[in-house]
Amino acid sequence: MIGLFDSGFGGLTILREVRKALPQYDYAYLGDNARAPYGTRSFETIYKYTLEAVTALFDMGCPLVVLACNTASAKALRTIQQQDLPRIAPNNRVLGIVRPTAETIGNFSKSRHIGIFATPGTVTSESYLIEISRFFPDLKVTQHACPFWVPLVENGELDSEGTRFFVRRDIEQLLAADPEIDTVLLACTHYPMLQKVVRECLPAHVKLISQGQIVADSLGDYLKRHSEIDSRLQKSGQARFFTTDTVEFFKKGATLFGQDDVFVEKLSLEA
Repeated sequence: MIGLFDSGFGGLTILREVRKALPQYDYAYLGDNARAPYGTRSFETIYKYTLEAVTALFDMGCPLVVLACNTASAKALRTIQQQDLPRIAPNNRVLGIVRPTAETIGNFSKSRHIGIFATPGTVTSESYLIEISRFFPDLKVTQHACPFWVPLVENGELDSEGTRFFVRRDIEQLLAADPEIDTVLLACTHYPMLQKVVRECLPAHVKLISQGQIVADSLGDYLKRHSEIDSRLQKSGQARFFTTDTVEFFKKGATLFGQDDVFVEKLSLEA
């Protein structure tokens, strides 16, 4: 299986687009719902939790794991790739979602000014600033942390007055920091669930970019270039779902992300 990991439900927005683009593969989705959200946790804690999840997916038979979580990709991916993979699974691979997004985001902007909405953890890591500068050094990138957006999504507050207040406030603060922004990236996998409200509150000329399709296209390209991984993947179009919280909690939350009537298994990551 191709493993996808997220701290909670947000990675389901990535899984949805990946399955549309690559329906033939088998998938295992793991949400660490019992310890979510990750956005305000330390580097050390996020690395520890992410490594535990990656190891669990390896043990299930996933030779390829995608960190479908911007915070985990920003704070844990590089260490896992460089330090842990050679030791625990040298023939397996772990990919993130920051780099493929950074490789394409500059193609959307005419003003060369972009804004990024993300969790505090992703913003603090500066991973997007670093990665985007490698591919588009001419871009001016302004980040803005949105600590309330994930809890709003996971509590089903997708179109409430409270949600509109926070979204409108964050947009105003971002555009006040750089009025020339013409492209905004939703750099958290939860945020596409607020896309309707964000779009309504953004000026009409500002493009709004989410990551699902970008990640799906990048993963498809990766598998074409790495036949040694592709040949190890099952192709029966099935998906399994795992959570560190209760099955009932995951099923209820998953419906908000368009995953109805899924079979869910509980998994413990803590030693």
